[in-house]
Amino acid sequence: MRHCIYPGTFDPITHGHLDVLARAAKLFDRVTVAVALNTGKGPLFTAEERLAMLQPNLAAMPNVTATIFGGLLVDFALEQKADAIIRGLRALSDFEFEFNMALMNRHLQPKIETIFVMPNEQFSYTSSTLVKQVAKFGGDIAHFVPANVAAELKRAYRR
Repeated sequence: MRHCIYPGTFDPITHGHLDVLARAAKLFDRVTVAVALNTGKGPLFTAEERLAMLQPNLAAMPNVTATIFGGLLVDFALEQKADAIIRGLRALSDFEFEFNMALMNRHLQPKIETIFVMPNEQFSYTSSTLVKQVAKFGGDIAHFVPANVAAELKRAYRR
């Protein structure tokens, strides 16, 4: 049974993330979405809130589960008995960072492969950071995130 990890901060989850996830779900028997604690990035939502926003969007993918993780990704992947890590590449600008991360992960744990997946081009310019900026100023984000996420962003910026 082939198993991969799809890691990220997912602050918040976007349609681009879900597109990459759907592609991974077709390629692997099992996919674990790994929501990173990653407080160094200063997320808007807690890891628990990010996981809760993600969960309703997994219903159509029975081979996908989600959890929170901290520490080294390759250690988590080994604990989960995963064969690979899936990373989304939106644009060429993502490549250098992701490539260096993949090489470091390979150095730390040669058994774990990294596979790059490109989302549909309609999501190539979407990022969680941009979505949060638009939401903060009351812009329409319905095209970029699921409805439950849009509602949570509205609530977060009304605080």
